[in-house]
Amino acid sequence: MRILGGIEAGGTKFVCATGTGPDDIHAEIRFPTTTPQETIGKAIAFFEEESRRNSLAAIGIASFGPVDPNPASPTFGYITTTPKPGWANVDLAGPIGQALAVPVGFDTDVNGAALGEGRWGAAQGLDTFLYLTIGTGVGGGGKVRGQLMHGLLHPEMGHMRLPHDWQADPFEGICPFHGDCLEGMAAGPAIRARWGQPAETLPPDHPAWQLEAHYLALALSNLVLTISPQRIILGGGVMSEPRIFSAVRFQVLELLNGYVQSPAILQHIDDYIVPPGLGNRAGVLGAFALAETATYD
Repeated sequence: MRILGGIEAGGTKFVCATGTGPDDIHAEIRFPTTTPQETIGKAIAFFEEESRRNSLAAIGIASFGPVDPNPASPTFGYITTTPKPGWANVDLAGPIGQALAVPVGFDTDVNGAALGEGRWGAAQGLDTFLYLTIGTGVGGGGKVRGQLMHGLLHPEMGHMRLPHDWQADPFEGICPFHGDCLEGMAAGPAIRARWGQPAETLPPDHPAWQLEAHYLALALSNLVLTISPQRIILGGGVMSEPRIFSAVRFQVLELLNGYVQSPAILQHIDDYIVPPGLGNRAGVLGAFALAETATYD
């Protein structure tokens, strides 16, 4: 049996695991994202130890970004212009592949999660769908006609510009590049900055949640109209608030205003905008799926 390695490389923590899928996790470790040298070293040490028990066929890395996912590029496998201190222009995939002598599949964390959801989760059987994470940052990826979304670089859905009613919401946003883009207004740190406390401490009836749903619904309605996904999956810590999904679905319907005449939206919105089928394991299982693709190359 082929044993796969997966790395969910987040800006806050790394999750490394070995196995073959959601029902077969052999080992897993989590540790904080510190310096590149220390963090990459810990990942390599974990896989070196695990490979003594079972040889690894490949490793997949689903990484925070921006990243370079183009295998033909000289900086393939790099984290590029991230604002995370110390991590800009860092080669992530290269040292890991060289140390372990295995193929490496590499993509954004959200494209990885989308691949995992298509393989084992809420997007099974679909060829065009989106996965967005709303947590420490906001990112989006997915598949279009069966292919992961790539182009000039990779999607940066978290930085789309949204209508901003400055009188109703004078908050300037926290994105260091754009201020009030989607991430600047709706990520977890934006909620903390606007309301003075983290999202997980806000009660369900706090006005923060309707405002959060408003910005997410604006983004999703734009994505429905531009990409026409068969399903939208929303993950990340902010989406753990129980009432947020119903508020987002309601506002998406209002914003589309009957223009998209599809039963999936008009009659089955609860099955159209959904949480990840893989829960909080979508990232690391997506990395397994990326590792699978590397074994086919």
